[in-house]
Amino acid sequence: MEEFVNRWLYDPVVGKLIAAIVALLIVVVIVRILHRLPGRYIQDSNARYKARKLITFLGYIISVIVMITIFSDKLGGLHVALGVAGAGIAFSLQEVILSIAGWFAITFANFYKTGDRVQLGGIKGDVIDIGILRTTLMEIGQWVDGDMYNGRVVRMANSFVFKEPVFNYSAYFPFLWDEITIPIKYGSDYLYAKEILFKTASDLLIEYAKGAEKSWEKIVNKFMIENANVEPAVTMAANENWITFTIRYAVDYKKRRSTKTQLFIAILKAIEKSEGKVSIASTSMEINLLK
Repeated sequence: MEEFVNRWLYDPVVGKLIAAIVALLIVVVIVRILHRLPGRYIQDSNARYKARKLITFLGYIISVIVMITIFSDKLGGLHVALGVAGAGIAFSLQEVILSIAGWFAITFANFYKTGDRVQLGGIKGDVIDIGILRTTLMEIGQWVDGDMYNGRVVRMANSFVFKEPVFNYSAYFPFLWDEITIPIKYGSDYLYAKEILFKTASDLLIEYAKGAEKSWEKIVNKFMIENANVEPAVTMAANENWITFTIRYAVDYKKRRSTKTQLFIAILKAIEKSEGKVSIASTSMEINLLK
C-alpha cells in the first residue's frame, strides 16, 4: 500500500494534473478579483461591460496557455488521435462552431454591439450581452404595443448572423423615420392646415432633425448612398371622405412612441387654436332600428 501511495504521489502525470488544477484556480480567483475593479473605477456602463468582457477573455487565453505549457511534453502523441477525431467532432459540434464563428463576425465585422436595437430571427430587442455562443436580447413588442420592453430575456445563437438577415436599428444611424396621418374635413383651410402641421412638427422635432442630419452625413461619407431629407415633411392627399395630411419625420429609435404622443398633443392644441379654420374629420354612422 505504501509503495502504491508513493508511486501515485511521485507520478509525473499526477503532478502535472495537480499543477494544472492549482493554476486554473489561481486564474479564476484573479479574474473574479479583477471583475470588481471596473465597477469601482469606471462610471460608464458600456465601458464597464467591455472591461469585464476583456478580463474574462484574457482569463480564457491564459488558462489555455497554462494548460499547453504544463502538458506540452504530452501533446506529441495526440496528433494522430486528434486528426481522426477532428472530423467527427466538427460534425457533431457544427452548430457550436458556427456560433463561435458568428461571435468573431459580430465582434470584428461590427454586425451589432451591446446597446443596439436589433431584430434576429424574428425577435426584436436591445442587445444586453454578447457571449461566445449566444447573444442576449431584452425583447420588445409582441403583446406590448410600441417599442416597449415586454419583460422577456431572449438568448439567440450567434449562428443566426449567417442564416438570416440582421436588422440593426441603431448601428450607423440611430434614428428612424416615422409618420402620422391627420384627417381634415373638407371646407377647412387646407393651406393653413398644412402650415400649422409643418410648424408644429418642426418646432417639436428640431433637435432630432439636427442630430439626424449629422448622422446621415457620416453615412453618406462611408457608403454609396444619396443624401436624404431628415427634416419634417408634410404631404396631403384627398379622397371621398376627407383630406389626409401625412407628417414624416426622423426620431430617436428609442423615443418613437413618446415622440408620437407629444406630436399628437401639440397638433390637437394647434387645431383648437385655429378657431374653426381647421377641423379634424371623422367617420359617423347612423343605425336605424326597425321595430
